[in-house]
Amino acid sequence: MGFFDKLKQSLNKTRTAIAEQVNEVFKAFVKVDDELFDELEEALIMADIGVETSSYIIKELRDRVKTKRITDGNLVKDELKDVISDILSQQDCQMHLDSNPSVILVIGVNGVGKTTSIGKLATYYKAQGKKVLLAAADTFRAAAIDQLDIWASRSGCDIIKQKENSDPAAVVFDACNAAKARGVDILICDTAGRLHNKKNLMAELAKISRVIERELPGASKETLLVLDATTGQNAVSQAKLFSEAANISGIILTKLDGTAKGGIVIAISRELQIPVKFIGVGEGTDDLQVFNPLDFAIALFEENTD
Repeated sequence: MGFFDKLKQSLNKTRTAIAEQVNEVFKAFVKVDDELFDELEEALIMADIGVETSSYIIKELRDRVKTKRITDGNLVKDELKDVISDILSQQDCQMHLDSNPSVILVIGVNGVGKTTSIGKLATYYKAQGKKVLLAAADTFRAAAIDQLDIWASRSGCDIIKQKENSDPAAVVFDACNAAKARGVDILICDTAGRLHNKKNLMAELAKISRVIERELPGASKETLLVLDATTGQNAVSQAKLFSEAANISGIILTKLDGTAKGGIVIAISRELQIPVKFIGVGEGTDDLQVFNPLDFAIALFEENTD
């Protein structure tokens, strides 16, 4: 199965949730009027796109329909697809890893698939011929180091680790020096994600950043937040809180294949101005895909042919 087919398949539940809600509205209303727009807005909210983003979409849609003097419901639906495509395309979804080594910091609360995502990231870059090193700097979560160690073995990457409850910045210090000594292309650091104490999280991430800047001056750095798509609007709330504690450059959205709440991709792009850079579309080690906004928009609305 190709990448696009896998993406389309993973969006089945989300596509059904959005398409069913939207199509019901267009079936019920022949006339393009205020009532149609109100019902459409409610449908988008019900499809987990969220109140703020749904309101924005409807405002844009109203403006386009008025400017183009559209009276055909099918053409309104086409404009709706275009508005959503435009929202997704406004963010820079590319990874910027221009130095050797480059650094990827990964954060996220327990249970979102953070360690698994790191393992899949390592596998992805290893398949591109990159030399990848993992740093087990989430030292306070039980079994986090062991889990990352397993993924290092699976992906064929080296790992830098210390004992549980060690200073995360000390692990990153060792990893930075190992990356230089071993000619590593990409250093991926598993970092803590304890939102219950934002001040401590901010201080810890700041300390890690200082270590990286001192030991790898000029290195490219991406800070990726892992979110669980199945939590819907709670994931958007998490992203807002984390963005107050860290300079997040991108999102890894996991478990997209198991939810009807994939509409949060649109909410994240619109409300937070943080690009989604990777999406999880399955359980396999190669099921972490680079996020392509255009492909996502097409797959979201493309009709099922089964």
